Amino acid sequence: MDTVRTDQAGTDSDDLLSELLQPLRLTGVFDSRWHVSAPWAIEGDAEQSCAVLHYIVQGGCWITAEGQAPQELHAGDLAVFPTGTAHRLADRPERQGVPLKAMLPERVPGTSGEIRISGGGPQSRLLCAGLHYDASAATGLYKALPWVLVLDRSQVDREPLLRDTLRLLASPDRPIGPGDRLITLRAFEMALVLALRPLLREFAENPASLPVLRHPGISRALVMIATRFAEPWTIESLAKEVGMSRSAFTAAFRELVGEAPARHLTGRRMQEAARLLGETSLPQSAVPQRVGYQSAVGFHLAFRKWFGVTPGEYRSGATAA
Repeated sequence: MDTVRTDQAGTDSDDLLSELLQPLRLTGVFDSRWHVSAPWAIEGDAEQSCAVLHYIVQGGCWITAEGQAPQELHAGDLAVFPTGTAHRLADRPERQGVPLKAMLPERVPGTSGEIRISGGGPQSRLLCAGLHYDASAATGLYKALPWVLVLDRSQVDREPLLRDTLRLLASPDRPIGPGDRLITLRAFEMALVLALRPLLREFAENPASLPVLRHPGISRALVMIATRFAEPWTIESLAKEVGMSRSAFTAAFRELVGEAPARHLTGRRMQEAARLLGETSLPQSAVPQRVGYQSAVGFHLAFRKWFGVTPGEYRSGATAA
């Protein structure tokens, strides 16, 4: 029996990670190439609805953030800030930096930039990018990821497609032509997916890294919401399914996930509804039932409250884009 429980827990963790921690669909990317030589330091502000990626092409640097231990990066390493936490990059961890907005005042998604600092010391080259995503699709579990996720060179090399994609994006001879903006967006999106994959494996192998994975009831509920969102769930039925009382379930869910179970369920349904409206030709009238709404009016009101536009307006905007 113990073996069965362990296997089931592992399956739940894998499902949870694959369904809820997969990267969000990107809406825009600003990327830049840094050519710097010591001494240098750059202070990045917190980014809203934006993951940040730093790939060390040559040399190395330190990353620091308030209340966090400094981490050193070397050539071939990749650092991902899932929620855009404010941080500093520098040749030395104690060095104070220049604000990024002073170096790159305009960081409009869909464009690129360049930073050059000639300090006379050891040189480094970096590929940096701000990966903008739809905030309404960010789950509580995604927001609970660590402030930074680091893949060292050996881990990057074990993902050849990730390594080759990063090298191509970092190349000064990166192809430019028709469709370049869309190709760049999708390439960075793929890089983010590939970067998270080995890190998610580590979380699955070490559930203690994310507290929610240590709670069998809440982790199972998250999997159910992620994969069975079209079912007519209530808070009571969710709690009963995982063997908890309504009050205990609601309290534990809020503490571990960061939002109420009802909001989390609505978010998952809205995420799927947006995908169906924006990426498929499914008739709009068929969407409510596909995402768990028996009433078209109830779906319409929930969608408008969540996204600020009606389902029809959302589809029209997606088609135009």
